[in-house]
Amino acid sequence: MFIILLIILAVIIGYVILIYNRMISQIETINNNQKQIDIQLDRRYKVFESLINVVKKYMDYEQTTLKDVVALRSQAQAAHASGDEKSRIDAENKISQIAGGINLVFEQYPDLKANQNVMQLQEEIVSTENKLAYSKQALNDSIEIYNANKKSFPANLVVSSFHSKLDMNFPYWQLEPAKVAEQESYTVKL
Repeated sequence: MFIILLIILAVIIGYVILIYNRMISQIETINNNQKQIDIQLDRRYKVFESLINVVKKYMDYEQTTLKDVVALRSQAQAAHASGDEKSRIDAENKISQIAGGINLVFEQYPDLKANQNVMQLQEEIVSTENKLAYSKQALNDSIEIYNANKKSFPANLVVSSFHSKLDMNFPYWQLEPAKVAEQESYTVKL
């Protein structure tokens, strides 16, 4: 009888350890996905810096837009350094909006549009924005999996037992509600 109780106790302890390790693995996946976003944001920042250097001689008015990107990037970096993910997400989303309009600016300058460096940088911006979108999606997916697991039984018992290590609240990377409403109401007019 004592042996059976020890076996049952060992199975329960083993299962708790398994759940604990799975939750820690999911937290580390979220942290890694946040770092992947940081990598893409850094890449975008460097591409924009290169773009600014190339287009300075061509544009006056549009330099303001590019300076806004630099200011927003600085704001995002400061928010990241202080741990303010909400402000960081807001600043990075504003940069994405600006990046979407840059191709329209180039249409106004045939010489600039034909410049090989600018064309490569435009491709880099599009590529980086795509990679950034994928990284944001991966982060949100990993947060979703983690949140679902920490609320499920019996993982919720393990999470409550190791609250300080396992019960994390990660912010989703998302658009502002006004931007979502604007995009939902958008219609193509031909």
